[in-house]
Amino acid sequence: MRCLLKVSIPVETGNVAISEGNLPKTIESIVADLKPEASYFAEENGKRTGFIFFDLKDTSQIPAVAEPWFLAFDAQVEFHPAMNLDDLKKALPGIERAVKNYRRTARTKAA
Repeated sequence: MRCLLKVSIPVETGNVAISEGNLPKTIESIVADLKPEASYFAEENGKRTGFIFFDLKDTSQIPAVAEPWFLAFDAQVEFHPAMNLDDLKKALPGIERAVKNYRRTARTKAA
């Protein structure tokens, strides 16, 4: 299953790692192990944050994916199932079924 891994590194921990020269090589090593489809790095909420798209073959992999970030950076880690455009197209019948079965009818406000 394609998954978005969001990793937020606390500022203090990141500052120490970058001052010691460890931040880039540690991130590179962790990311290389994941063999991601794509990885991006930016600031979010004042923290160094990575957005990494990879294939989570089984939920039993979650600890192996998360632990390096916890151990190296005291990072906050989030997993989110993600779709590409082809996946979204395949999902259309399910979306249409949900709309048909569960869409709330519009209600007009009484004047």
